[in-house]
Amino acid sequence: MALHKPHLTFWQIVNMNIGFFGIQFSFGLQQSSMSPIYKYLGADEASLPYLWLAGPVTGLIVQPIIGAMSDRTLTRWGRRTPYFLIGAILCSIGLLFMPFSSTLWMAASLLWILDAANNVTMEPYRAFVSDKLAPDQHSLGFLTQSAFTGLGQTLAYLTPSLLVLCGMSQHAVNASNIPHIVIAAFIIGAVFSITTVLWTLKTTAEHPLSAREIATIKAKPPGWRHTLGDIASAVREMPPTMRQLALVKLFQWYAMFCYWQYISLSVASTIYGTTDPATDGFRDAGLLNGQIGAFYNFVAFIAAFALVPFTRRYGPKYMHSVCLALAGLGMLWIPHIHSSALLFVPMIGIGLAWASIMGNPYVMLAGSIPAERTGVYMGIFNMFIVIPMIIQIFTLPLYYRSLLGGQPGNVIMLAGVLMLCAALAVLRVKVKGQSGSDAGEHADDNRGIRRSAG
Repeated sequence: MALHKPHLTFWQIVNMNIGFFGIQFSFGLQQSSMSPIYKYLGADEASLPYLWLAGPVTGLIVQPIIGAMSDRTLTRWGRRTPYFLIGAILCSIGLLFMPFSSTLWMAASLLWILDAANNVTMEPYRAFVSDKLAPDQHSLGFLTQSAFTGLGQTLAYLTPSLLVLCGMSQHAVNASNIPHIVIAAFIIGAVFSITTVLWTLKTTAEHPLSAREIATIKAKPPGWRHTLGDIASAVREMPPTMRQLALVKLFQWYAMFCYWQYISLSVASTIYGTTDPATDGFRDAGLLNGQIGAFYNFVAFIAAFALVPFTRRYGPKYMHSVCLALAGLGMLWIPHIHSSALLFVPMIGIGLAWASIMGNPYVMLAGSIPAERTGVYMGIFNMFIVIPMIIQIFTLPLYYRSLLGGQPGNVIMLAGVLMLCAALAVLRVKVKGQSGSDAGEHADDNRGIRRSAG
């Protein structure tokens, strides 16, 4: 992209990231509702991870390819925007059909479509933000994106409770035992998915490419083999910072997948004494999970902005370590809580970690990758998210009953231990230009910024 990028105002950065609200509303619905939906349709508790396979597998395949393709794309609408527009349309369609699933295989199949659409949208959107912003605005841009992640998921988790407040019955269900409030929440998500992306497209245009950049893209050989070749060469030439972040991502994303899959069941067990989806207590647990999930996402929304000055002062890796440690301690505590009010306390740590997860790793990454390959590297970086998820899917069922006693609460405690491991692992990451002291790190980072700006 252009060497000298204009400095964007705060509201320009907000407009650029509003589309992320719709994307993350969709993810929030999945995180809060898919395990209960699967249980309503008759899924076995130990097999739940297998039914979440769609997200990581589609991410593993789709995001690097789409990222590499967007680096090579030249259209009148830009390089990145065609991808996240198409993805948003497909995502809206998936959200509309999901709550009307009548069988387990139908819900699982729709999740594959929904996750593929979200993944088509995700990495071109992250590359779009990196393309638009000068290096000294990367932290604000990605943490603003993190704020919309928190806001979108807050409302996604909270929507069923808000619908109950508006007069809908929390116990009214359709023929598949899926509550009407869940159906309505998915329809609302379908509307948000497309309208927010359209807002971003209307208010924010991509930077025009220079003649040299256009010539460079046109000179690249066409075809899918060369696209895959770009991905392979990018993996071979992966910057050291990116490699070191792989271990951090392994721990934190294994942990988050454990949390999302089993938190609703853990709350149902510890607060309401049931995991039977036919009971009122199970549906009440779903509402409570939505409320605590909304709370931690709201904390993430606020923290995303509050973290900016601390990240600039202390560096993204130290802030990320602190936030992950707080989440780990909170997750270890959750299964020992038997009061619904107390459940909101550990959500503060989880919210801080979620804000950091969605922002600080990308701040660390953005300064270490070549600008002309942002799309492919953002796609590859997503592999560090989905590979831990795939590992979790195929390993957790093997020891869920033997080592964890078949208790959802023990899965949440495992997630807490892994978060603490991630907090230690991030301290080993060498951010580009780091010299060992805070002053040296910031000085070298500034030199790196000047080099990347030409």
